[in-house]
Amino acid sequence: MTTGNAAAAATSKPRDERSSEERAIDEWLPITSARNAKWWYSAFHNVTAMVGAGVLGLPYAMSNLGWGPGVSVMVLSWIITLYTLWQMVEMHEMVPGKRFDRYHELGQHAFGDKLGLWIIVPQQLVVEIAVDIVYMVTGGKSLKKFHDLVCEDCKNIKLSYFIMIFASVHFVLSHLPNFNSISGVSLAAAVMSLSYSTIAWGASVDKGVQPGVDYSYRSSTTTGTVFNFFSALGDVAFAFAGHNVVLEIQATIPSTPETPSKGPMWRGVVVAYIVVALCYFPVAFIGFWMFGNQVEDNILISLQKPVWLIAMANLFVVVHVIGSYQIYAMPVFDMIETVLVKKMRFRPTWYLRFITRNIYVALTMFIAITFPFFGGLLGFFGGFAFAPTTYFLPCVMWLSIYKPKKYSLSWITNWVCIVLGVVLMIIAPIGGLRTIIIQAKDYKFYS
Repeated sequence: MTTGNAAAAATSKPRDERSSEERAIDEWLPITSARNAKWWYSAFHNVTAMVGAGVLGLPYAMSNLGWGPGVSVMVLSWIITLYTLWQMVEMHEMVPGKRFDRYHELGQHAFGDKLGLWIIVPQQLVVEIAVDIVYMVTGGKSLKKFHDLVCEDCKNIKLSYFIMIFASVHFVLSHLPNFNSISGVSLAAAVMSLSYSTIAWGASVDKGVQPGVDYSYRSSTTTGTVFNFFSALGDVAFAFAGHNVVLEIQATIPSTPETPSKGPMWRGVVVAYIVVALCYFPVAFIGFWMFGNQVEDNILISLQKPVWLIAMANLFVVVHVIGSYQIYAMPVFDMIETVLVKKMRFRPTWYLRFITRNIYVALTMFIAITFPFFGGLLGFFGGFAFAPTTYFLPCVMWLSIYKPKKYSLSWITNWVCIVLGVVLMIIAPIGGLRTIIIQAKDYKFYS
């Protein structure tokens, strides 16, 4: 009887085969150092990761897509990304006794050690660094807008300085060690995202349908319309970009064979996706309905009155993108620190962390100051890197690992997502690149 119990205990509790040095390093690295998160941490981390500044550009994306395609693309994106997110949550612990704590670890399991790294890491890094750069720009622009609204007679201050002010917060916050330590920042950010989204569509309703509103395409030429359509697809892809940090968020939830982490994680994801729907659909559809093709690439710019409310919304955006920046920066810190400590054999010390994280914040700040073309950046990065990691890479990994039967529902669903995702990846950056080129013509560096 006792031997049976011992055997059962051995099977239920996976043996830890790491050396004491490896265990110490894993306890120091940001993703694996804390595993005591609750399901609601997953909810607000996912809201913060997903509902970014992209939501304010959705009415503009609608004006380039038109009513029919716009509504279809929004609803389809919500369904497809929820499905691929469910797949990622399921795959986190599909090997008994092992957790894929990072996106690239799952990729390595699906595609092999070398190929998995080469497929996932460059795309994940492009997404996370691109988001942080765009959030630097957004934070700076929203601070500037707040300043200009509150103090109309004040001296005009360059956008560059506002981006620096925004960055100064991250020189402090970036030294929080792991996901659980930024949960307070993340909760504030999630509340803010719901608040400014509500202000955006509420103020639009209050303003009413504008006189002479026009729902035809923005561009008068066919070429312009087609390119704008492509770019708008990228904007929508950018808005659904939370998958890049989902495994890392799940890694913070405790897990046992009896109660695996996918239960609480999925509960958090469902709550997050309800919040996403409450933020995205009203802002996109009401914003476009009220302003038509005259809507700005940030809906808050179209809403000038009431001044105090729009100023407050801009401040909410600032608080939100502070949290979002940290959510996307944490996996980057984890990658940098893993390479330095495991490959280059640096000692895991506070000053190693201090130097690397400050350099990262400084670099994202510098690039944001140099290239603040907000709309074009969204379209370009949205298609180029967000479409693969969000729309179809999870499906490719699912097919590779689970090998569902040909023409079964799972097989067909995954192939549909893959085809749509690949099309999005090819055409969205073309439109985004054209937008950047057009905007860059009139741009003066560091203005």
